[in-house]
Amino acid sequence: MNIERLENFVGEAWDSSVVPTLCEYIRIPNKSIHFDPQWAEHGHMDRAAKLLEEWCVAHALPGMTTEIVRVPGRTPLLYVEIPGRTDDCVLMYGHMDKQPEFDGWNEGLGPWTPVLKDGRLYGRGGADDGYAVFGSLLALRALADQNIPHARCVILIEGSEESGSPDLPAYIDALAERIGEPSLVVCLDAECGNYDQFWITSSLRGNLLGTLRVQVLTEGVHSGMASGIVPSSFRIARQLLARLEDADTGELVLPELQPKIPAEREAQAQVAARTLGKSVYGKLPFVAGMQPTSDDPQKLLIASTWRATLSVTGVDGIPSLENAGNVLRPFTALKLSFRLPPNIDPNVAATAVKTTLERDPPYGAKVSFDVTSAMGGWDAPATQPWLSAAIQNASTNLFGRDAMYMGVGGTIPFMGMLAEKFPRTQFLVTGVLGPHSNAHGPNEFLDIATGKRVTGCVAQIVAAHAQREVTSDR
Repeated sequence: MNIERLENFVGEAWDSSVVPTLCEYIRIPNKSIHFDPQWAEHGHMDRAAKLLEEWCVAHALPGMTTEIVRVPGRTPLLYVEIPGRTDDCVLMYGHMDKQPEFDGWNEGLGPWTPVLKDGRLYGRGGADDGYAVFGSLLALRALADQNIPHARCVILIEGSEESGSPDLPAYIDALAERIGEPSLVVCLDAECGNYDQFWITSSLRGNLLGTLRVQVLTEGVHSGMASGIVPSSFRIARQLLARLEDADTGELVLPELQPKIPAEREAQAQVAARTLGKSVYGKLPFVAGMQPTSDDPQKLLIASTWRATLSVTGVDGIPSLENAGNVLRPFTALKLSFRLPPNIDPNVAATAVKTTLERDPPYGAKVSFDVTSAMGGWDAPATQPWLSAAIQNASTNLFGRDAMYMGVGGTIPFMGMLAEKFPRTQFLVTGVLGPHSNAHGPNEFLDIATGKRVTGCVAQIVAAHAQREVTSDR
C-alpha cells in the first residue's frame, strides 16, 4: 500500500465531501428516542438516515447495496453491503442518533450549528458518531483506489445507541442471515487518549439506570410545623445511597459490583498513564481549586474504566431556587446512573441495588427503585497476532507513534451483544473522542485531522484482514 497516496485520497475526500455532509448532518436535531419520544412524528431521524443514505449512494463502490431498513415501531437502520474478495465478513458499526442539546455552549457555537474552527468541526453528533459511516466507506474506497482487496463488508448505522440501543437487537435478528458471522468488527464510536496516537479501546463499562423515589407525605406541609416530626425525604435518600456508596471515597460497597480486573488491563492502564500523565484528569473542566479523586494517573484510569461508579443525573420533587418555599416536601426522586465494570452481570447488579435500596426503609418511608435499563459491559477477546501487527503498523504509518490500548468508561451496547453472539470475532474499537471533545456536553467537536488518520488506519487494518485470509488459504 502506498501510504502517501492513501493519505492524499482520504484527506481530499474528507475536505471535499465528508466535512460538508457532516455539517448538514449536524443541523438535524435527531435526538435519540430517550430524549425525543416523538421522534417518528418529528421526522428528524428519517432526515438523518436519508442524508447518510444519499451520501453512500453517491459514493458507492461496484456492486454495493445501500438500504434504509425499517422494523415497525423502531428507529431506522442504514444497511450498506460491499462485496469483497471472500465471503468472510467485516462488520463496521456506528450510530446516527444524538444526545440532547445541553447548556453552556460557547458564544458562536451551538448543538445544531456546524462551525469549523482551528481544524475542528463543532456541533452535536459529528464526532459521536456521525462520521462513522463516512470513515467506514471511505476506508474501503481508499483500498479500491489502490486495487487492494478486502473481505465482504457490512456497514450498520443504527438509530438508538444513545438510548442504550433498544432497537438494535430486532435488526440484528432480522438481518442475521444477510450479515453472517463477522470475523472482524470495526467500531468508530470510542475515545482516544490524545490526538497524537492511534487508540484502541480494550474494554467498556456497562450501565445501570434507575429512579430512586422516597416519599414521606401525601402532600407538602409547612416546614416549621412538620420538621422535627417528619424526617426529610432527602435525608432518607442520603441514608439509602450510603448503603451503596462510601460518601468519603465514592467507592461502591456492594460485593455484586466488585470486579476482578485482568492483569493485562492493569498493564495497559499503566502504559497509558505513563503516556497521558496529568492529562488523564487535566482534560476535564474542573473549577478553580478542584482536585481529582487521586493524583495517580494509573489509579484514575482504572477507576474510570474498571470500577463501578454512581452518578445522580436527575432529580424530581425539588423546586427551583426561586420557587422554593418553607415547605417540607412530600418526596424526593433521584435518577441514578451506575457505570458497571466490564465483567459484572448487569442483571445481578440491578437486583442487588434494588434489594439494598428497598429493604427496611428508614422510618417506614415509601421507597422504590425502578430499573430503567441494565446493560452489560465488554472486555475485548485476546487480540490475534495479525490484528496486533496491523494495528501497530497502521499507527506507525499514519500517526508516526506506537498504538495505545485503553479501557473506556462509557458503554457501547452493541459490543456486548456481538461478543456474546460471536465469541470468535476480533474487534477494532476506536474513535476520535479525545480531550475536550465533550461528546455529551457543550462544545462537542470532531478533530478533523484525527478523523482522517483513523480512516486511514481502518483501511490498512481491513486490508491486513484480507491478507490474513490469503495467507490462511495457502
